[in-house]
Amino acid sequence: MNNLLSVRNLAKDYPLAKGVYPVFRGVEFEAGRGEVVGIMGVSGVGKSTLLNLLGAIDRPTEGRILLDGQDVFALPPEARARFRNTKIGFVFQFFHLLPEFTALENVCFPLLIRGIPAAEARPRAARILEEVFLEDKSDKIPSQLSGGEQQRVAIARALVNEPRLLLADEPTGNLDWQTGERIIRLILDLQARRGLTSIIVTHSEKVASFCHRLYLMESGGLKPISLR
Repeated sequence: MNNLLSVRNLAKDYPLAKGVYPVFRGVEFEAGRGEVVGIMGVSGVGKSTLLNLLGAIDRPTEGRILLDGQDVFALPPEARARFRNTKIGFVFQFFHLLPEFTALENVCFPLLIRGIPAAEARPRAARILEEVFLEDKSDKIPSQLSGGEQQRVAIARALVNEPRLLLADEPTGNLDWQTGERIIRLILDLQARRGLTSIIVTHSEKVASFCHRLYLMESGGLKPISLR
């Protein structure tokens, strides 16, 4: 398989007053181009910590993460931030939209951070809002949108920079299943059309059933599982 993501001997410890707390050790897995990988496990086991490492938000204690052939943590901080902004998209359970900004402005934000002029960013953001069927809500602020609509804005924001990797942390966890199913199908449709690789953290077996491969995080490690 042509892998986009390779994780090698990944470990994460948190310092304590005496010693360290090992969240996980020796995590290894790969994700192919266009593949959807699900990660399950009980709360507090380290799933979100793993996503933060994959997204270069946090540094591992040990190990390597190769994304599109690049050793992410071999990059200096500024280059790593640019790499994260252009190569990785994030979708969270609680949306994390800027409350005073409109849907269009929220989607524009990653482009503006990248240094793209507003005159170019706005039409790009408008086009992707059309892809998530929110072209008629572009001038609404988050409080004027339903939960499902807010998550669709968050998906548009995650994809506006045309990343290679999408990281989704419980993307349906704050929604009823009817809305959540529409969201997961939208993510998968966009992924297929854009050739993305996706890593989805979920508690839901319904969400997991949409993934190509599944892993269970437990006892400080990651192991492949099957729900079929």
